[in-house]
Amino acid sequence: MPGVRAIEQKVIPACEDMKSFERFLESPCEIGIILEIHISLVKHVMALAKQHNKKIIFHMDLINGIHNNEYGTEYICQEFKPHGLISTKGNVIQKAKQNGVLSIQRMFLIDSRGLKKTLNMIQKVQPDYVEVLPGIVPEMIQEIKETIDIPLFAGGLIRSREEVKRALQAGAAAVTTCEKKLWQYGDEF
Repeated sequence: MPGVRAIEQKVIPACEDMKSFERFLESPCEIGIILEIHISLVKHVMALAKQHNKKIIFHMDLINGIHNNEYGTEYICQEFKPHGLISTKGNVIQKAKQNGVLSIQRMFLIDSRGLKKTLNMIQKVQPDYVEVLPGIVPEMIQEIKETIDIPLFAGGLIRSREEVKRALQAGAAAVTTCEKKLWQYGDEF
């Protein structure tokens, strides 16, 4: 895909708290996701990441203390310059793209109606990546991969090397996971 900064890392750590963020800093992985954080800690997290040569993707919908709309997104992009932003909201994805920040549309596989609605939004917004949750459904990863021409991440409920392998074999470009034991594998798959 032209213009997309390719992510070669196959396992992307998803940090749930500061303790897991510290574990990520010690991991071999270059890129990590910060799931939930208070706005007051973003500057500190970015400084630590820079010291450790790490790139941070924030889940914009889970930054407490700031709205997950285009204004909040603009502020995060301009003030902190993260590597990327994840969101379920199309307006956040568009604003991230406008600011030159990697955009990742998160989609939840709940039912057929929701799938269709989200796929329509993805076609309209054209994020750099799509994160499919839960990521343990290889058949759905393959179906979505065949439907849209956007690289996929598989996330949610992935807890073993075998589940990582199945998601990658189904067409995911990478797997996002909170499971720390998998972080050591970064690029090995």
